[in-house]
Amino acid sequence: MSTIGFIGTGIMGRHMASHLQQGGHELLFCPHRTPTPAALLDAGGRDCGSPRELTEHAEFVITMLPDTPQVAEVLLGDDGVLAGLSQGKLVIDMSSISPIETKNFAAKVLTASCHYLDAPVSGGEVGAEAGTLTIMVGGPNNAFERARPLFELMGKNITRVGDNGAGQTCKVANQIIVALNIEAVSEALLFASKAGVDPARVREALLGGFANSKILEVHAERMIKRTFDPGFRIALHQKDLNLALSSARALGVSLPNTATAQELFNACAGQGWSDLDHSAMARALELLAKHEIA
Repeated sequence: MSTIGFIGTGIMGRHMASHLQQGGHELLFCPHRTPTPAALLDAGGRDCGSPRELTEHAEFVITMLPDTPQVAEVLLGDDGVLAGLSQGKLVIDMSSISPIETKNFAAKVLTASCHYLDAPVSGGEVGAEAGTLTIMVGGPNNAFERARPLFELMGKNITRVGDNGAGQTCKVANQIIVALNIEAVSEALLFASKAGVDPARVREALLGGFANSKILEVHAERMIKRTFDPGFRIALHQKDLNLALSSARALGVSLPNTATAQELFNACAGQGWSDLDHSAMARALELLAKHEIA
C-alpha cells in the first residue's frame, strides 16, 4: 500500500480520497481553503502543514482543485509541491484546468526527475461517491500504469488519451458535450411544458428512445423537481467553457453553440445562481419564456 498526499477535499475530492483510504492506502492531507473533513481524519488520515511537507512524505500527490490558479499556487508556491519533490514521485492533477498550463506544470515536475499526469474526471458528486468516475489521463504510459490501481479505486472508465495536456483537452471536450446536452434537454422540457404537456411524462417517454442520455436521466429530473443543489456548480462549468472558448480562439475554431451555452450560464450568474447545479441553466431559458418547467 502507498502513502498518498491529497490536496482538495471538496464536494468531489472528499469522496475520491475516501475510496483511496478504503483501498488500504495511507492518506496525507493539506487543507486548501476549507478544513479536511473529519471523516477522512477519523479514518486514519493526517493533516500536513504545507503542500511541501505533504509531498516530502508521499509517494503520490493528487490535487483536486477548482481552477488553474489554485493548482499553480499549490504546485509552484514557496512551500508548494514542487519544493517537496524528490526523484520518483508521481504528481497527479485531477482538477479541470488549462491544457496549456498543464503542459507547463508537467515540464516543471519533470525537472525534479518526477512524472506528472493530468487526470480530470467526469461524473459529478454522484460518480465520486459511487467510485464510478470517468477519468481522462494525459502523460507517459509508464506513469499511467503505475497510477492505474489508484484510478481504479475512484473510477470505472479510465482512459489514457495521450501525452500531458491530452487529458485536460478531453475534459474540455466533455464539458462542451455536457453543456450542450443540458441546453437541449432544457429547451425540450420547456417546449413541452409550455405546450401543456407534463414534462415528467415527456422525460419518461424519451428515456426509452434515441434521445436518451445521462443528462435526460439525471438533470431533467432536477429541472422538473426543482432540485438544484450542486453536484457540479454553474461557476465551475463557466470556467470549463471559458477554457473551451479561449482554446478554440487559439486554434482558430468556431464553437457557436458552446458560446450560446456559456451565455446562458452567464445569465444564471447574473441572477445570483452561480452556486446552483449546472442543470439550473434551464432557469435562464425559463426567464426568456416567462414559463417554468413543472
